[in-house]
Amino acid sequence: MMFQENGNGEMGLSGIPLGTKNKYKRMNSHLVDDNDDVLHQQQLEDKRNSTRKYVIACAIFASLNNVLLGYDVGVMSGAVIFIKEDLKITEVQVEFLIGILSIVSLLGSLGGGRTSDIIGRKWTMALAAVVFQMGGITMTLAPSYQVLMIGRLLAGIGIGFGVMISPIYIAEISPNLTRGSLTTFPEIFINVGIMLGYVSNYAFSGLSVHISWRVMLAVGILPSVFIGFALFIIPESPRWLVMQNRIEEARSVLLKTNEDEKEVEERLAEIQQAAGFANSGKYEDKPVWRELLSPPPALRRMLITGLGIQCFQQISGIDATVYYSPEILMAAGIEDKSKLLAATVAVGITKTVFILVAIVLIDKVGRKPLLITSTIGMTACLFCMGVTLSLFEKGPLVIALGILFVCGNVAFFSVGLGPVCWVLTSEIFPLRVRAQASALGAVANRVCSGLVAMSFLSVSDAISFGGTFFLFSAISALAIVFVFTLVPETKGKSLEQIEMMFENEHGSQGKEMELGDVEQLVQNKTGLTN
Repeated sequence: MMFQENGNGEMGLSGIPLGTKNKYKRMNSHLVDDNDDVLHQQQLEDKRNSTRKYVIACAIFASLNNVLLGYDVGVMSGAVIFIKEDLKITEVQVEFLIGILSIVSLLGSLGGGRTSDIIGRKWTMALAAVVFQMGGITMTLAPSYQVLMIGRLLAGIGIGFGVMISPIYIAEISPNLTRGSLTTFPEIFINVGIMLGYVSNYAFSGLSVHISWRVMLAVGILPSVFIGFALFIIPESPRWLVMQNRIEEARSVLLKTNEDEKEVEERLAEIQQAAGFANSGKYEDKPVWRELLSPPPALRRMLITGLGIQCFQQISGIDATVYYSPEILMAAGIEDKSKLLAATVAVGITKTVFILVAIVLIDKVGRKPLLITSTIGMTACLFCMGVTLSLFEKGPLVIALGILFVCGNVAFFSVGLGPVCWVLTSEIFPLRVRAQASALGAVANRVCSGLVAMSFLSVSDAISFGGTFFLFSAISALAIVFVFTLVPETKGKSLEQIEMMFENEHGSQGKEMELGDVEQLVQNKTGLTN
């Protein structure tokens, strides 16, 4: 009986070598390999799920400040009815009380950009919560209109900080493929806040006039308390850490928010390159504010896109529709206070439900299709609302159509213009100027919101509620043209790729392949050759 020696010096009884060079393997070795593959796949899936949950948790906690803005918008629509009766204030004072928060919040947004560059994105969110709490407590205990206004000033500054920083923070920690849906979270939480404000109005409307509005405003302080707990969970933005030359900390954050290490290193290299490029001679060491005042061509296009979409979000009348929904529905024929507040709850629920549509679609169909659909739908609803209030007498039909078109307007807004506006302004600016350019966008948004809120009743008195809605529909029609001509598609691209897209004239994006598309093509081709 012959024994044959294998490559490792071992002998097989049948003369077949059993070493590593033998093409035959034992049956149980197949089982071991299969088990290893299954275990490896399970580990990858577990890591993927863990990473996804962590990023979602960060986005949720970062969005809590936006609940404050939404709650204020919703609660003031009903609370002002009781404030007007309790403090004996005029209609002009009501407009000023409501609109001043948006105007003052621009101070928070302007300061927030520079503050977040100094102390970081995370601690800017904490500062926003503290300032808002001070304002909320002052408003709750206010014995007079003057003290109430002081509370509104403080709350406005806090909201300005929070509204500006949340989308930036989420965009900077999110993976490319889910950045769009995650960056809609701040808008979702604004809608949740609005709905909670409406519910609070209805729930506490049975209390005495002196107590009811104070309880309504006091409830709004609670979300800012949870932000304190969030600070122990959420990390600092990796891009801000790179700007501070804290590379290892940035890598650690990216490892928690991305699924594989290779992607982490690629993203870190991109961020370092962008940060280095931002600090290089390209910018001639100009201060950021000076660069924003005299921008190069690419940055000018970014500013036109970012500030333009922020202005259109507000001058198309969404805050007027939400703040003054009781007055609008009263013009349609609803007279009972409880029924008015119940109808506004329907508006809040509609606004919140349809934002979920945007979450599902924004990373699938893209930003631009949602914006186009949204602005076309809003234009139609606003025009129909103008027709309803202008041509028909008060009655059940007008009430039904009024509720339908108000709900339709906020639904189309929530599908596109509401969330996508904040997504775009957090994506399109270069790292060096991102915080302060986004702050300018937030300032434009709050100024337009304040002007609309502070003038809606006066304009409606001058040209009627129907005429005001015709005006809003015309502005919304202009927004359609703006989106078609000036807003690029950013779906699926890294923040650094988006910057390159503007550098290479985003107007030619329909004729040339963009960097992300080229990469996808190369990957597909590689897969075929393999």
